[in-house]
Amino acid sequence: MDSPFDVLDVSPDADDTEIKRAYRRRVKEAHPDHGGSRDEFARVRAAYEATKTDYPERAFRAAVGVADADGPATNGDASASAESETAASEPSESSGAGDGAGGPRTNGSAEAASGSTSADPDTAESEAEGTRVEYLNYDVVADEGWEIDDDDLFEKAADGGYDPEDYGKFYCEPDESLLEAAENRGFSWPFACRGGACANCAVALFDGELKMPSNHVLSAQMLDAGIRLSCIGVPASDELQIIYNVKHLPGLDDLRLPPQQFGGAADD
Repeated sequence: MDSPFDVLDVSPDADDTEIKRAYRRRVKEAHPDHGGSRDEFARVRAAYEATKTDYPERAFRAAVGVADADGPATNGDASASAESETAASEPSESSGAGDGAGGPRTNGSAEAASGSTSADPDTAESEAEGTRVEYLNYDVVADEGWEIDDDDLFEKAADGGYDPEDYGKFYCEPDESLLEAAENRGFSWPFACRGGACANCAVALFDGELKMPSNHVLSAQMLDAGIRLSCIGVPASDELQIIYNVKHLPGLDDLRLPPQQFGGAADD
């Protein structure tokens, strides 16, 4: 079978930066919304996680359920981590709609559907460096008649049984913007310019810190209200709670740009 490096289309001698760059390219190619499949997406995720272990090929075989001729099909914590991360990041068939609204919502558990870490924060993913991001689609807030400043907003969302594109958790690595982190985990959140020149990718901070460079389109009043841009925003706290898809909130609509001006942009 292919090695994890074959799956990522990268040399086994590649350094971490090259592997990460290859993974980001392959995970987008493998996503069902981009012509890939759920199985291919899961294999790419498993391959990337396997490269982080001491025995990449063995961990990859264990993660995809292929017996290791040199020993057991598991490799202790390494293969368990790969399996856990693969399950945690596999998208639902409806995830990644262009405007972040996704497909129909169900009453099934988002945790069960996506294998997210919300049920068990002590999984292998939670041990990785980075920020734990808990996200909520603003469409849910509007549909339920909630307010984004409700004290128990995320408690209500956690109990709502929403699909993974509407509510869930993932980990953002230190060198990822919030938008990149969402995309690298199989989601398609709204964006246009990717440079802070519009509000298509705006999110509302509920808790935590999301730092941005000073050159952006948001006013001081919007910043004070907790609005940030996911395309240039980098988490600066251990945990982050955000509401995404808030581009239609008062004041933001005028700062949106037509996504067709930018190749690959995602929006209405």
